[in-house]
Amino acid sequence: MAVARTELPVPAVTLRAMTEADVDAVVALEHDSYPFPWSEGIFRDCLRVGYVCRVVELDHELIGYGVMSHGAGEAHILNLCVRAAMRERGIGRTLLRQLLDSAVDAGMDEAFLEVRPSNVAAIRLYQSLGFEPVGVRRGYYQAVGGREDATVLRLDLRSLSR
Repeated sequence: MAVARTELPVPAVTLRAMTEADVDAVVALEHDSYPFPWSEGIFRDCLRVGYVCRVVELDHELIGYGVMSHGAGEAHILNLCVRAAMRERGIGRTLLRQLLDSAVDAGMDEAFLEVRPSNVAAIRLYQSLGFEPVGVRRGYYQAVGGREDATVLRLDLRSLSR
């Protein structure tokens, strides 16, 4: 018997550009979310080189972030994270859509990302927005006991309605 997925209420959140002052909170959320997190230096470098870095706040508390690079017609979603207790409420979708809109505004034609095949919820989100698998990067992710492949997903940004 299939179990119906319960949709949680979508809270009113604020999306804004990430600043240096956000890095400590972003790193804390990253460490709470992943067994092999990005370092503080990586986030600071992303800001320094001008990647599109966004945060999501609820009641002035940071609950998510996204990082995207773009150039030569391609956007790359590098990191997208929402606090575990706030997932499956549309926050990740809102954040990802904002990043994709930014890529369209910058003239990008397509977007790519890598995702762990074990991250079923993320894959469901990406595919619901039109991302399609285009390849595999063998041993891309560090994992307990070795490495895990990444599924490469692609989205034709010209297909997005604005």
